[in-house]
Amino acid sequence: MAFFPNAEQLTEQTLALAGVLQAVTLVDQIARTGQAEPAALDASLTSLFAFSGNDTRSVFGNINALELGIRALRDLLSGNDYGERQAVTRYCMGVLFLQNKLRRDHAAASIMRNRLEHCAKQREFGGELTSLAPALADIYQDTLSKYRFRIQVSGSAQQLQNNDNAAKIRALLLAAIRGAYLWRAAGGNRFSLMFLRNRLFTEAQRLLGTEIQH
Repeated sequence: MAFFPNAEQLTEQTLALAGVLQAVTLVDQIARTGQAEPAALDASLTSLFAFSGNDTRSVFGNINALELGIRALRDLLSGNDYGERQAVTRYCMGVLFLQNKLRRDHAAASIMRNRLEHCAKQREFGGELTSLAPALADIYQDTLSKYRFRIQVSGSAQQLQNNDNAAKIRALLLAAIRGAYLWRAAGGNRFSLMFLRNRLFTEAQRLLGTEIQH
């Protein structure tokens, strides 16, 4: 894909990056308050089971499912109130780094895929999606947590010590990795973040103004 994407490619890069931002924003919400926006949480976790999806729209179903992430991306790229989003930025960069390591680690990627497929079969029996969070968290711990680099989540000690919250946080970091794969597939890389910042910001604004249905 060209370094300077056309309009369609730019939209895909923006949506994929929003997928990453949505998941790590939810991580931050849970770490600080123990709560997360339910619709966004379901959308992010559901993305882990879209095995045949090669683009963000097919993985998430519709753009509305990414509203939280698009808003987070717009706010992050605006440059305002950076301090409030410092943790989210750190998580995002950590996820992109881990995904880059994972794509070279075929054994770990295969384990992750096989176990996600097993979780997908469990999901067929019904129940809330968040009930799979412990199993998804185990996948994260058995693959990505084995690397020397680890994402350090900060927040309320009370919330972080809660087992349910810890499971949701790891499951969401796994979902963020899924978004990072889509970002790479769309041609995104560290140079994109530096040189396409303004275009990504403008596209996020456009999506919020014209594509999100209320």
